[in-house]
Amino acid sequence: MQSYYKFNSYEAGCDEAGRGCLAGPVVAAAVILNPEKPIHGLQDSKKLTESQRLNLRREIVDKALAWSVREQSPREIDRLNILRASLRAMALCIMDLSPQPQLVLVDGNKKIPMEHIPQVPIVKGDGLYQSIAAASILAKTHRDELMEQLHRDFPQYGWDQNKGYPTVVHKRAIEKYGFTVHHRRSFHPRLSESVSFSLNL
Repeated sequence: MQSYYKFNSYEAGCDEAGRGCLAGPVVAAAVILNPEKPIHGLQDSKKLTESQRLNLRREIVDKALAWSVREQSPREIDRLNILRASLRAMALCIMDLSPQPQLVLVDGNKKIPMEHIPQVPIVKGDGLYQSIAAASILAKTHRDELMEQLHRDFPQYGWDQNKGYPTVVHKRAIEKYGFTVHHRRSFHPRLSESVSFSLNL
């Protein structure tokens, strides 16, 4: 894992979690690491255990120069589409940062819709650059905890385990119980509006 810049500058890494889910928000994070406070063990969040992610999150929050986490709700995802909602969440994260970065490294192949800061999209960047890896950890841990909280009200969907992703258990629960307000309606074109979960309408 490395830093993109080879000289002193504020470099932000940006990543998201939850793009492929059927329920819950998409969550983005941005991080400017402090080169004077190195964090060991940064890696693509998907390659870390839950305990490793949580330990690293505490270290990132404590040591980073700046960080931000933002969400876009299922309603916003349905209104904008998932790509635009993800990029909007990233843009909000970048605007939150103080100091503002002089370069943004974006995980993936798309740029964030903002013109005032140079950007470099990097496919699988969360496995290459420390700042993107840190952002991926903040985004995933934030979203995982949120889905575990939502699971308490809707245990039949198994969100404590699947985190809203399209597992067999989750899809069968939708067929049986219908949608909740936390489901992305645009992700279910084959399911009728009539199966909406009545307690949440």
